[in-house]
Amino acid sequence: MNSALVLFIVFCCITSISICLADNDNVWDACPTDTTAKEAVFINGFPCKKPSSIIASDFKASSLKEAGDTDNFLRSYVNIVTASDFPGLNTLGLSIARTDLDLDGVVMPHSHPRATELFFLRKGVVLAGFIDTNNTLFQSFIKEGDVFLFPKGMLHFCLNAGYEPAIAFSVMSSQNPGVVSISGAIFETNKEILDRIR
Repeated sequence: MNSALVLFIVFCCITSISICLADNDNVWDACPTDTTAKEAVFINGFPCKKPSSIIASDFKASSLKEAGDTDNFLRSYVNIVTASDFPGLNTLGLSIARTDLDLDGVVMPHSHPRATELFFLRKGVVLAGFIDTNNTLFQSFIKEGDVFLFPKGMLHFCLNAGYEPAIAFSVMSSQNPGVVSISGAIFETNKEILDRIR
């Protein structure tokens, strides 16, 4: 093989590897969700506003400042905010949530198949934990100001272990983290799915 051809192949391989390893950063500084756009083509995320129509309020959300209604069987409430509710999150790979836990409140085991969750406790004492793929339980009592990490896709839970209501805020590493509720998947399965399994 001639040396020019070998050099060309090596150059192409190095260039290809460099392109594959390149950062996939956003093309624009920001890409708030255009809630008025009609999606003609399915894309991973939402269409962006025109840069000239971006305003400061695209980057502000107030939907997590009010406590959720914990007057239910689990004595808890989780409010997840994604780019569909908070335009400034679009294309950033983030979503946020507020968890309110009344006395003895619990968030049942669930997972986020597309996101790691950082769980920051603002008030109270909470037992937080997850189970890994080796069926090992990792749990800890966390107090005001502590952060607990739930790895992507791992079954996790939290319960109020204190003597006052607890409040936590989370940041998830996906624009659309998804929620797979174990109790919902087992006990709330609709009849159509059960018929297909039989």
